[in-house]
Amino acid sequence: MPERPGQVLTSHRPLPTASPPPASRPTGHVLAVGTPGPRLDRLTRTLRATGHEVSHALPGDVTVRVQHAPPDAIVALDDRTGEDDRTGEHGGLEVIREVRAAPAGRALPLLMVTAAPGPTAVADLLRQGADDCVPDSFDPVELAARIEAKLRRPPVPIENLLLDPRTGLHSHPHFLDELGRELKRPAAGRRPGVMAMVGVAEMGVLESRLGPRVRREVAERLAGVAEKLGGACDRFGWDDDGRLLMLLPGVDEDTARRALRKFAATVAGTRFIVADENVRLTPAIGWTPLAECADHHQAVARARDAVDESLRHRDLRPVRYAPWMRGAPRRRRRPRLSLALRPLISALSPVLVLLLGVGVPFMAYQRLYELGWDLGSAMYWVVVSGLLLSAVLIVLECLFALDSVPRPDRPAQPYPPASAVIAAYLPNEAATIVDTVESFLRLEYPNDVEIVLAYNTPHPLPVEDTLREMARRDPRLVLLPVPGSTSKAQNINAAVSRVRGEVVGIFDADHHPAPDAFRHAWHWLSHGYDVVQGHCVVRNGDSSWVAKLVGVEFEAIYAVSHPGRTRLYGFGVFGGSNGFWRTDLLARTRMHGSMLTEDIDSSMRALGEGARIAVDRTLISRELAPTTLRSLWNQRSRWAQGWLQVSLRHLWRALRSPAFTRRQKLGLLVLLGWREVQPWLTLQVLPVLMYAMWKAGGPTRIDWAVPVCLLAMLVTLSAGVVQAAFAWRLAVPELRRRRAWFWRYLLVSTVFYTHFKNFVARQALLKEALRDRQWRVTPRAAKEAAGR
Repeated sequence: MPERPGQVLTSHRPLPTASPPPASRPTGHVLAVGTPGPRLDRLTRTLRATGHEVSHALPGDVTVRVQHAPPDAIVALDDRTGEDDRTGEHGGLEVIREVRAAPAGRALPLLMVTAAPGPTAVADLLRQGADDCVPDSFDPVELAARIEAKLRRPPVPIENLLLDPRTGLHSHPHFLDELGRELKRPAAGRRPGVMAMVGVAEMGVLESRLGPRVRREVAERLAGVAEKLGGACDRFGWDDDGRLLMLLPGVDEDTARRALRKFAATVAGTRFIVADENVRLTPAIGWTPLAECADHHQAVARARDAVDESLRHRDLRPVRYAPWMRGAPRRRRRPRLSLALRPLISALSPVLVLLLGVGVPFMAYQRLYELGWDLGSAMYWVVVSGLLLSAVLIVLECLFALDSVPRPDRPAQPYPPASAVIAAYLPNEAATIVDTVESFLRLEYPNDVEIVLAYNTPHPLPVEDTLREMARRDPRLVLLPVPGSTSKAQNINAAVSRVRGEVVGIFDADHHPAPDAFRHAWHWLSHGYDVVQGHCVVRNGDSSWVAKLVGVEFEAIYAVSHPGRTRLYGFGVFGGSNGFWRTDLLARTRMHGSMLTEDIDSSMRALGEGARIAVDRTLISRELAPTTLRSLWNQRSRWAQGWLQVSLRHLWRALRSPAFTRRQKLGLLVLLGWREVQPWLTLQVLPVLMYAMWKAGGPTRIDWAVPVCLLAMLVTLSAGVVQAAFAWRLAVPELRRRRAWFWRYLLVSTVFYTHFKNFVARQALLKEALRDRQWRVTPRAAKEAAGR
């Protein structure tokens, strides 16, 4: 009967005799494994006839024989006679496992001689670790050739190779060996270095869609970026989960952190081809200093814990391992003094502000005067100059707002696909989120636009069923729950690697953008800008007097201050919502959840990279304002403390950066520096007056009609009038018709609101000093959406 291609035939025919091998053919020591009998005898005769030295081993004794005298190759008999037959105490599969279990047998060539019919049995043997498989009817010359091929090119398990042939990286065991050798090197006179691990936030999604091959390909792509950047890392490996392992020997922590940050930003800003798809990756980097690790197992475990923490935030910042990441119970420690005093200090904050801003300076002026230094008189002129400077800066912004840069009439390039990301905390936004999504579905855009609702919620909500039904009806709506998220920044970071558009608009969950918002935003972006900030308009001004106040204030901010400052200093800022980014820039920049104003922080980092940010007051989006004084206090406290964080982090760095011009550095000094100084400087009016009265002997002996003092008061008051007038002049039409709101704003801001904001700014300094960074969300209610 003719043989079928690929079929292994069973045979009990006598094994063919072999002719002596040619003299040039290499021979070796072959261990024949099998139960004594005719099959083993025929196999032995054939091996010896082909020039090999042969020894025998019974199944079960292979491990001992291999450890004492490793052969050059092993040829074993498979005792099975059928695909489902497992006759014999030791079948071929058991022999394979026995050979491969011995350390010396893992790399030995192993050939199986099988009597089982069909390809299934052969496939089982090969999958379990056999290197080759021949039937009982083999030709002796063919068997000799197969053995010689294995001896010339011995099979080596992939984990035993120095470099993984599939990725070009160190295999996991060899990377651990390199890491172990680095840990054992003497630390005297050198820096110990750092071990880092890089995970990918999208790995689970990619693997579920494209299969396990993406693990290898992702590791290859990450290593390619690291090798292109060069730097401190000189050894790369990977594990079975597709995580890239990086060894940075002999570098300090600051150098390692900078190198890892650069690597993360480059990866996030690159589109990769993985499994024939164009994807964007979010690297999650965890690292640990080698000096703190006892062995390589501990170093890898610590880096993995840091990667897990980095995956929660997705903000591209490398995470250094900390003991609390292990999840072990923390030892109870005596609370720090600041934590114990925080509630008391918060309750006494108004008193502390007066003590620090008034009492301490007044006593200092008195004491210095007794020592011969009249600092109080000098501070009088400093305060007057500060008041004049603040007023002049406000007036300048108003004047420059009239001549702000106009939006280009036409796009320089065709409209690309766009994406809108709505960041929401659903328990707070449940009453308004459906209206918000419906407003986004009314967008008018010449190309594809997707609406990504990135949200977090501590428990399922009924509104999620409504949203899922809306997503079924309209495929443009993409629902993206973000498990474990605790901030708006994490929601945006989770969405930015999923969006398909070249333009990303970021919005809060209460915003209703104008239908043409994305078209007009592209007019800016297509002409070389990287970010454009629109005009946020309050739509619930009729809800309360607080909402009316905030409605006019937003016109002063978005219609006057932002465009005027951009024109005056040559840079704009992203205000957190109704902002449009180039997707590549946002992917590199991300949002940092540790910052209370992550929008301003991202603006500073983008500007530091040379990004151009435009401001367009005709790019309208309507939102909800706080309706109570308490919610306004919480919102502005967070804003003030967030601006302080940004000033502390970025001001000095920006002033030294060559990325900014002198004009821009002056603007940053005003925006980040003077902004924090001015509330405390205005408070110095009180201690200066108290000092003047103490020095003169009473309030009746002071000449209150000093021309300079009156001029400063007049200019300061007039600046508020000018700002309110320009806010009305440049406001959107529906608010411009509400003239009474602007008169009320002028009165309330002069008497109360300006002092309220200054007090909030002073309070923020105390909260930041105590590290009180609790995020208090602005509550939303359905009735707030009624106003237009």
